[in-house]
Amino acid sequence: MFRTMLLARKIDERMWLLNRAGKIPFVISCQGQEAAQVGASFALDREKDYALPYYRDMGVVLAFGMTAKDLMLSGFAKAEDPNSGGRQMPGHFGQKKNRIVTGSSPVTTQVPHAVGIALAGKMENKDFVSLVTFGEGSSNQGDFHEGANFAGVHKLPVIFMVENNKYAISVPVSKQLACEKVSDRAIGYGMPGHTVDGNDPLAVYEVVKEAADRGRNGEGPTLVEAVSYRLTPHSSDDDDRTYRERGEVDEAKKKDSIVTFAQYLREQNILTEEKEKALNEELDQLVNEATDYAENAAYAEAESALHYVYEE
Repeated sequence: MFRTMLLARKIDERMWLLNRAGKIPFVISCQGQEAAQVGASFALDREKDYALPYYRDMGVVLAFGMTAKDLMLSGFAKAEDPNSGGRQMPGHFGQKKNRIVTGSSPVTTQVPHAVGIALAGKMENKDFVSLVTFGEGSSNQGDFHEGANFAGVHKLPVIFMVENNKYAISVPVSKQLACEKVSDRAIGYGMPGHTVDGNDPLAVYEVVKEAADRGRNGEGPTLVEAVSYRLTPHSSDDDDRTYRERGEVDEAKKKDSIVTFAQYLREQNILTEEKEKALNEELDQLVNEATDYAENAAYAEAESALHYVYEE
């Protein structure tokens, strides 16, 4: 779990450097949310369950089988990009072989899709659950409420995971919700709701594992709210200094899961100094190789812009 979290962080940090160097156009960051993403993914059966991620979910897609090279090809918008062949913005994940369902730019549209996949699985008596992730801002969209209501009525095996990072771009959570927690909304749709520390991958694992077991047993959906913090601006085009104090961000960095989970693993004598050094060297090499490969890969032919449109 820590390896996947750390790889997500290193890829993300490299993408910011590439963006600032003018080599890739856009970054939308997972920093601060890796623990929730990886903890949830590891609680699932990644050989048969479906993931419907939102744009920050680098930890989810890495856990489900995407590679550093896949993500870098997307960042550079190259022809080999498995998400869209370089046709979509970064963060629009999709990979059929790993059951990562393609998302789109309007937020929350993946929620009804996850519910539909869960319905199909139930109708065909297949033993899988769907995990759909989204921000707390998305929990105010109609797609979430319609999807949650349908899933609750039909007792579908879907897990709704809200990654509450405290801001919907620049709008703080206090101006988004009238209720205390996003999970308070679960009762309206006849499902359990859990709020969990999103900086603790083991805590997220526990609640998502329970939710997955409920879904497989025909007990219906679950709403999980993983509370963390977005450590970066909303995107590489955003200046978060206009809407939040530096002291708030600095305080949140003290709870950064990359730091706190590593410390926990050291205390448990799982992550030794030697293992940590070897892991950092391995992942640095992986990210370097992925960057070099993607930067030198070919762009799609201009004529291919006509593909996948109408009959082509």
